[in-house]
Amino acid sequence: MLRIFYRVRSAYRDFFAYVNRYERHLSAAAMIAGFAWDNVFLGRIDVSRTQIVLLVYIGVCVLAMPFLHFIELRGERTGKRPRWRGVLPIFIQFALGGFWSAFLILYGRAAVISASWPFLLVLFSVFIANEWLRKYHERLVFTSVLFFFALYAYAVFELPIVVDRMGTGIFLASGAVATLVFFVFLGLLSRINRPRFRADARRITTGVVVALLVINVSYFTGVLPPLPLAAKAGGIYHAVWRTDSGYMASWETNQPWLVQYLGFAPTLHVAPGESVYAYSAVFAPAQLTTTIVHQWQWYNPAKGMWETRAAIAYPIQGGRDGGYRGYSTILPHDAGSWRVNVVTLSGLVIARMPFTIDFVQLPPPEVSGLLDR
Repeated sequence: MLRIFYRVRSAYRDFFAYVNRYERHLSAAAMIAGFAWDNVFLGRIDVSRTQIVLLVYIGVCVLAMPFLHFIELRGERTGKRPRWRGVLPIFIQFALGGFWSAFLILYGRAAVISASWPFLLVLFSVFIANEWLRKYHERLVFTSVLFFFALYAYAVFELPIVVDRMGTGIFLASGAVATLVFFVFLGLLSRINRPRFRADARRITTGVVVALLVINVSYFTGVLPPLPLAAKAGGIYHAVWRTDSGYMASWETNQPWLVQYLGFAPTLHVAPGESVYAYSAVFAPAQLTTTIVHQWQWYNPAKGMWETRAAIAYPIQGGRDGGYRGYSTILPHDAGSWRVNVVTLSGLVIARMPFTIDFVQLPPPEVSGLLDR
């Protein structure tokens, strides 16, 4: 029995000696594991599996960060730290790395790159910083600011799912909820090790303010991806109509292969008096209701700017995997470059469909087909 005890104790010491020696490599493996986990398990943003994964990350941070804080305090007092202490930064690395990989996946799915690239660049930069600055995961300021940013980015799309509504008021409320939860978390850290917390409080506050500014500026400038909404399909057609089988459309048969197979902007040859149609399918979580806008814009070469020629709004209802379908139409009076922005009422871009109009006397050959069911 005694021999078994010594063997177990030896294995215990060897394991945590290995963890402490190769902490950097294990942290990198934890990051890769988190990213792989997210790619496999993150589906629809409103399904329980996705929600559980994100809540697990929050739970790991809430438990591991204060516990590491407590271990450091006890180590300062006694001069001793447990062998398994090196496991905690790995757990923190896994959770924060998983958070940021999840955000890259979820926000990336909902983003229109031409509109949202600044925010996606911020997410990617934080993701890289989280991996390259692993040694800072033991530092309270670094992990606390990253955790707040993650809480805020999570609340931005989680609160609309909970209350089944979107809008500027809901966005501002998500910031208030994230800030309240974070300051409760800081209160716990302060009770564990008040002197160390006071030494870092000003830098943590500065980081929180920066995170608030980044997300709020992204929202009010329209570069924040419109989660939990996401475009599922869309296009510009000569006609769109609804039937019992689904939505039908007619389009030209002589489009270049770049348009047909690679999704390049099409050219519509429009006869006098002919209207142009925009179709979109927008996913929203179940029970969520909101309003989207088809914003028809023409590029004015003389002014070098896009001019809005029509803004057609209609309500959508969530829950359909293929997205809520709808269309709008206008009678164009100008040839040249056009685009239809599918946006929220607050101006977040869900989809952008560029195209060119060329007026002709005779309508081109067209074919009709079912868009979806």
